[in-house]
Amino acid sequence: MAALLVAAVLFWAATSDLVYEATSPAELSFHIVLRKAYSIAAFALVGFSADKALGPSAQAVLRAAILVGLYSAAIEVTQDWLGSKEGLGWNITDTLCGVAGGALGVVVARRIRRSRRGV
Repeated sequence: MAALLVAAVLFWAATSDLVYEATSPAELSFHIVLRKAYSIAAFALVGFSADKALGPSAQAVLRAAILVGLYSAAIEVTQDWLGSKEGLGWNITDTLCGVAGGALGVVVARRIRRSRRGV
């Protein structure tokens, strides 16, 4: 349930013009890099939460990369439907940020699990 809540809140944030303007002011010369960095971090949180909800898997990193990549693509479709003018290149870049973040979330989750077990 927590994973769905995390995903829902971040989906709303990713499709909100208000959140976009507050977190990505165009007057910052590095606003695109900033946006991609926190995008990967947010997708890592989704991947971490999904991994915890779905449980162990031999292919957990791949599973999260695919699931979060699809989630990211759904955000891109919604943003386009809401009138975003980013273009296909940025949509692909953002979806790849989702793939990377999802995989990163699982890597972090596994390291936390190992450290708790003392391995």
